[in-house]
Amino acid sequence: MSSGAVDTVEPVVAADFKRGAVRGTDKPPGRGDLGIALIFILPALIGFLLFYVYPFFRGFYFSLTRYNLLGTPTFIGFDNFTRLFQDPLFWNALLVTVEYVVINIVLQTILAVAIAVLMHRLTQSTVVRGLILLPFLISNVIAAMLWFWMLDYQIGLVNEFIAFLGLDRIAFFGDSAWAIPTIAIVNVWRHMGYTALLVFAGLQTIPNYVYEAAAVDGSTEWKSFWRITMPLLRPVLALVLVITVTGSFQVFDTVAVTTRGGPGNASRVIQYYIYQKGFTEGQFGYASALSVILFIILATVALIQLRMLRAGESDLA
Repeated sequence: MSSGAVDTVEPVVAADFKRGAVRGTDKPPGRGDLGIALIFILPALIGFLLFYVYPFFRGFYFSLTRYNLLGTPTFIGFDNFTRLFQDPLFWNALLVTVEYVVINIVLQTILAVAIAVLMHRLTQSTVVRGLILLPFLISNVIAAMLWFWMLDYQIGLVNEFIAFLGLDRIAFFGDSAWAIPTIAIVNVWRHMGYTALLVFAGLQTIPNYVYEAAAVDGSTEWKSFWRITMPLLRPVLALVLVITVTGSFQVFDTVAVTTRGGPGNASRVIQYYIYQKGFTEGQFGYASALSVILFIILATVALIQLRMLRAGESDLA
């Protein structure tokens, strides 16, 4: 293009830009977007403040009081927390909960990763995904009652099969050694499909050329899994573990409809203990203190997990 043509085009472009600036059509990127973003965020923000932030501070206030629904809160400072750390039932509930979390997380994570890898390697059918997710769509209470009847000592299908094999029946929910492992396995059955789909979504972000390059170098499937899949899946696994560990610490409904904390204190997890103190015994101040301690435990565990697993980093970068 000749210099004369360039000189002719530049004033036209400059004039068009000025007219656009006057009309407001060529505003710098991002200007005015904040207001629109706040409008979309506002409903979620209101819900977060009403159902999370406000209850937290109100619960913390109640933890500093002696309170039941029929009376007025009486401020007692940190007496509930002092009592809590001297309460053997609290420590038992915490240990029982940790036992449940360990069994649940280990089994659920291993099975979920195995199912996700098999889906990724063998089939990506939506029908298969739906079948895997089906147990998660069942209510926790219904799933717990279903397994409670199936594992019944006298008439349960599982114990009938065990007796058919000539073995001794097992009191799955009635034996202190079996109660927590049984509850954990029931919840693993319900949640592993959902967890597997989360892991499966993470597997789809790993480029195929990485595996192809490894295969050219002579890497086997097993070596590729440990040296490629697991390292590249770390950010997704970190998210999955934070969600599953946090949810496992809050197990309640399965215990409430099956063992009710028994036999003895063998399955009295911390959430059920909070429920008993608050709604059965009417000690809402003490129950609130237990809830505050549980919140601190969950926040600490989540932060440790995110730091140790380096959730914000990816080996693909």
